[in-house]
Amino acid sequence: MQVSNTNRMPQSVFIVMTVVFYAGAFGTLIGGLRGNLRITHSERISTVLAAVAVALHAVALWQAAWTTQGVDLGLFNAVSLFGWLMALMVVIAALREPVQSLGLVVFPLAVLGVVLAALFGVPRSSLIPIGAPVDIHVISSVLAYAVLGLASAQALLLAWQERSLRQRRAGSVLGLLPPLQNMEALLFQLLGSGFVLLSVSLLSGWLFVENLLTQALVHKTTLSIVAWVVFAALLQGRLRYGWRGRTAIRWTLAGFALLALAYVGSKIVLELILGR
Repeated sequence: MQVSNTNRMPQSVFIVMTVVFYAGAFGTLIGGLRGNLRITHSERISTVLAAVAVALHAVALWQAAWTTQGVDLGLFNAVSLFGWLMALMVVIAALREPVQSLGLVVFPLAVLGVVLAALFGVPRSSLIPIGAPVDIHVISSVLAYAVLGLASAQALLLAWQERSLRQRRAGSVLGLLPPLQNMEALLFQLLGSGFVLLSVSLLSGWLFVENLLTQALVHKTTLSIVAWVVFAALLQGRLRYGWRGRTAIRWTLAGFALLALAYVGSKIVLELILGR
């Protein structure tokens, strides 16, 4: 069934406005980084613009994913949802902590998600029912991916900060990013929270997903478990051996790469290649 132009026009307006405000939030951070704006001003303006973008993104996402039969979490709607959650977390955290720099990574990802969902997101026959026990698995999985995605963004910023300091070309990077010790502390806070959510996701999957080890899902399940082991080893290494710096960055990115391959990779194969 085709959607009428009268229904599509409002959605397209929300999408365009979402992209514009995310771009504005990202641009003000770049302005602070280049010295065109004071760091404090760029962070405040970016947070306000990002808050508006997140609200608009929520409306666009609701229009794209919410149906009377359930929630459509096809590949591109899922990517949009992850981007929205990450941006929302950055905005909320920025009210208390200096985490605006995460927007340098998160806001472009959020734009990518909302644009992909707008261009390629189409209704799927397999919808997630509302109020079913499997919702526990779905919600914990989405939150785990979003939090661990933020941890990966933090790891990328930490790598950038360390490299700038080693090359003695820190410049305004030191003004935009918190001290190195605080950056590492935030990284492991995100990793700890994401690990708990991922554990809940895997446990609820075993309890509520009947076909978890079928051919269609076995690769996703296996890679998710391997990612869980990687994050568990990293957190244990931090507690016992004080892992930090490059070691923490590499393990974080490796673990999230496995998660991305597990979820996005399986979605690509099932939806785009096999057409399921």
